[in-house]
Amino acid sequence: MDLPHDYVIRELPDKKYNCALGFVPYKNAWYIKRFSLAEEDRDKRIVLFFEGIATRSVVYCNGCFVKRNFSGYNSFEADITDVVCFDRENVVSVYVNTEEHEGWWYEGGGIYRNVYLIKTNKIAVDLWGIYVCPEHLGKEKWNVKTEVTVRNDFAEAREYTVHCTISDGKGNVLAEAECGDAAADKDKRTSFLTMRADSPDRWSPENPALYTVRADIAVNGEIVDSCTERFGFRTFSVDPEKGLFVNGKHYKIKGLCGHADFGLTGKAVPDNIHRYKVQMMKEMGANGYRTSHYMQAEALMDALDENGFIVMDETRWFESTDEGKEQLKSLLLRDRNRPSVFFWSLGNEEPLHTKEQGHRIMQSLVSFVKKYDKTRPILTAVSYAPNRSTVYGDCDVIAINYNWKLYDEVRGLYPDKAVISSECCATASTRGWYFDADENRAFLPAYDRDTSDEFRSRRRSWKFIDENDWILGGYQWIAFEHRGEACWPRVCSQSGAVDLFMQKKDAFYQNLSYWTDGRQKPMVHLLPHWNFRGMEGENIRVVAYTNAQEVELALNGKSLGKKAIEKYGYGEWNVPYAPGELKATAYIDGKIAATDCRVTSGKPYRLALRLDTKDVRANGEDIALFTCCVLDEAGNEVPDAEAFVKFVANGAGRILSTGSDIDDHGSLFVPERRMRAGKVTVAVKLGEKAGALSLMATAEGLQRGILNIEVK
Repeated sequence: MDLPHDYVIRELPDKKYNCALGFVPYKNAWYIKRFSLAEEDRDKRIVLFFEGIATRSVVYCNGCFVKRNFSGYNSFEADITDVVCFDRENVVSVYVNTEEHEGWWYEGGGIYRNVYLIKTNKIAVDLWGIYVCPEHLGKEKWNVKTEVTVRNDFAEAREYTVHCTISDGKGNVLAEAECGDAAADKDKRTSFLTMRADSPDRWSPENPALYTVRADIAVNGEIVDSCTERFGFRTFSVDPEKGLFVNGKHYKIKGLCGHADFGLTGKAVPDNIHRYKVQMMKEMGANGYRTSHYMQAEALMDALDENGFIVMDETRWFESTDEGKEQLKSLLLRDRNRPSVFFWSLGNEEPLHTKEQGHRIMQSLVSFVKKYDKTRPILTAVSYAPNRSTVYGDCDVIAINYNWKLYDEVRGLYPDKAVISSECCATASTRGWYFDADENRAFLPAYDRDTSDEFRSRRRSWKFIDENDWILGGYQWIAFEHRGEACWPRVCSQSGAVDLFMQKKDAFYQNLSYWTDGRQKPMVHLLPHWNFRGMEGENIRVVAYTNAQEVELALNGKSLGKKAIEKYGYGEWNVPYAPGELKATAYIDGKIAATDCRVTSGKPYRLALRLDTKDVRANGEDIALFTCCVLDEAGNEVPDAEAFVKFVANGAGRILSTGSDIDDHGSLFVPERRMRAGKVTVAVKLGEKAGALSLMATAEGLQRGILNIEVK
């Protein structure tokens, strides 16, 4: 068994289980790990760092209780220094309890994020012990106020020196500072240093420049511990009338919410897949991400920093209990150096948001946050009756989920506070489905539409957000389809712009048309496909999403008319079906800017494979994603193909899982799959040795597909 690991995802869906949690049973489990320590580790502090265990857990070492954790989302340390052995094998046991749930979505079960055995000197930087707070002095001069918290695990007080340096991405040192300090026995102490930086590159969505602070801890002139943290130089402000400004430039947040699971592996998501998700969101034109509704993986947060996202960072428990504060503290300490984090969100859709208790809880949590970071606005995402909220008076920014009709009223109640759409759209659609809703399969039309007046279309939602300067922007529900919040027989929510198995839906391109500049990156996307044999003469709704000024539609070379595209709009026609080529041509200033076409394909002829993840490495952890489709003899994709495909991988990886249909209730972890809507996604787990990887796809009556790649 490899970590990260989610054992619940291997359960088969059944209608008798909870729909919100993904129609699967949740069971309890033990993890047991045996390891040895060298004699030279005897004088070190030894801890286990768990990035995430779903859902509740207890950690033991050599039969001794070490740590109990109450949430499936926060990261934590389990200090095993006092109970490890050096003369025999050690045994770590982790009990996972999934009987209680914190959310109404798929929660998984197991040690689903990274785990580290950390050995340090007993004088060392504490977990998340570096805090970097750049202060802009004007004229590109900055003071970098830095706090370094050092823990002393010796039984007596110790003196030490803290030396800090700031380096750019190329390793060039910009500034440094040093101070001496001392910590009492079994205690922590924070050292305060200030460094000066002149004309650093500023972090922005277009130029996410990152710098590194390194803290070296020395005792008697010898470095005993080193730790690094990345940060960025940027200024930002929120104006209740004009919106968000970063480094003086106005930005509208084009944001997406995101859950932490991945359709092919459940909650256990490799770091490279986190990076791939961020790349897909950026390709969609997004510049914002909300960690709905909890602390998310470090690899994801790193990628958000690196790609210039404006992040709303959210905690899970809206509680001022000791446990609730400890979970919030872990979020604050881990992420307060990240330039991508602009907002702290202290809750989501909490019933107490309209009660007096909610006001008192919010006051307590706001005060708690400001102990650790005073540089970011604090909010909480309100859904229930925001016009009767008791918590907005304690917030720096007003965050509203849906409730479009109440925006003006709420703004009138708090005219001195900026407003943000913390959650919007929830426009459900099924990839490749261009008919009315099918209750038997729980399929929904792929076209944009209003689900209700609260769950408005992408078109109406973005129009409202973008036309009102006083709204900072919005976080659309949701980037990727996620398990849970389901409706039998489908096992997932349908609101994503990308489907459960990482295939782009038409909504992806609609967002792209709204969120990108046609003069810089012109695009047009045509839907539906054009395989409707047997429906000749029947009207088919045809839509073209584009960021251009005009679109012309043609069927088999005959123009069906050119349409002007209003802002936040799209082209639309009713076309009597006839097989052939449907082509959209987009124009800017009367010139052709982009084209897209759909062709009635011939009979399925052969299988084809495509590598989707480009940055995979032979590290024993990465997953390479491939898409398998069917082509006709002329090389056209067959968008409604339903081939049953078998896969074989040879060389540098092995097939881990496959997926295509959201109604498929078989195991993910098999090397074969029935294709739905013309695509199957294949996840190949890479080994630790570099070399050639060959993936082969076969299906009855079709020529096989083979793709060879080199894994470094």
